[in-house]
Amino acid sequence: MSNEQQVSFDLDEAREHALALEKVVNEVVIGQENAIRLILIALHARGHVLLEGGVGVGKTTLLRAFSKALGGAFGRIEGSVDLMPNDLLYSAWVDGEGKPVIDPGPLITHGEETAVFFFNEINRARPQVQSLLLRAMAEYSAEAFGREYTFPHMVVFADRNAVEKEETFELSAAARDRFLFEISIDRPADTAIRRKLIFDPMFHNVDSLLADISEPLLDYKDLNALDRAIQNIIFVSEEIENYVVRLWDATWQPAQAGIEIEDIYIDDLVVAGASVRGMSAMIRAAKVSAWLENRDHVLPDDIHTVLLPALNHRVFLSPMYESRREKIMPLFVQALRDTVSTP
Repeated sequence: MSNEQQVSFDLDEAREHALALEKVVNEVVIGQENAIRLILIALHARGHVLLEGGVGVGKTTLLRAFSKALGGAFGRIEGSVDLMPNDLLYSAWVDGEGKPVIDPGPLITHGEETAVFFFNEINRARPQVQSLLLRAMAEYSAEAFGREYTFPHMVVFADRNAVEKEETFELSAAARDRFLFEISIDRPADTAIRRKLIFDPMFHNVDSLLADISEPLLDYKDLNALDRAIQNIIFVSEEIENYVVRLWDATWQPAQAGIEIEDIYIDDLVVAGASVRGMSAMIRAAKVSAWLENRDHVLPDDIHTVLLPALNHRVFLSPMYESRREKIMPLFVQALRDTVSTP
């Protein structure tokens, strides 16, 4: 068997495992099929994720389900105004004999076994804390106790407190750009699913719910190599390349691209469009989407699958429109799809 055939065989088997993982998570966290597919794409594209959604919509349950299905360790920290950078690295306390004890903090405690790290309400943490996390996201390492800790398999998920505005510190443009996707976790629209979540005791205890995932379905330590294989084997045609460049240009100059949105003066809408890093990350994600659909090439549908989550946090709106971002950006991305010619 040639190396190319071996890679193809491995990717087919890996796809089966990925889809099995998706199926199990959909059984545990119901009514979030789109978000689950996007998280699956992000994990295989090795990209960090911003989560949007209200309190109690199941974000932590969703991430714990993925972590358990991956077989790696799950780390978590809660954002607060008094959180300091060192709180990510160590915790100090006094034992029963009155002696000080210093333990590894949540970011480094699991080391190389970390598969998923969740920073809850990241915008309640000060910029210094955010900066330390962003450095760890970029370098997959941190220094503590006189040594370097590495977590090469870690994917970071963070969510923002979108309700309370006091004592919050919004992420900078550069910080937001570090995240591959911004994914919305919304209240399910289907009435039957909503009733099941409220009244079925099965969904009232998270630990018993996650007990249904009895063994890892995917080896988190294989994902980096798997991503490299996917990126090398999935083909992007010249027509798709040209289409993506036209989309990119339209994020910077929407008026020139003919973008129109009702009740929006398009010339004043955008301060800055998507970055080079953002567009290249979107292509990485589109390749994973094509692979999950058992194709060896990217189609416009793959671009459309990842367009909103990849651009939602990367197109920077003027101050007069920023407060309405949640409503404007889906309309903007839809206008991109409808206006920019598709191959």
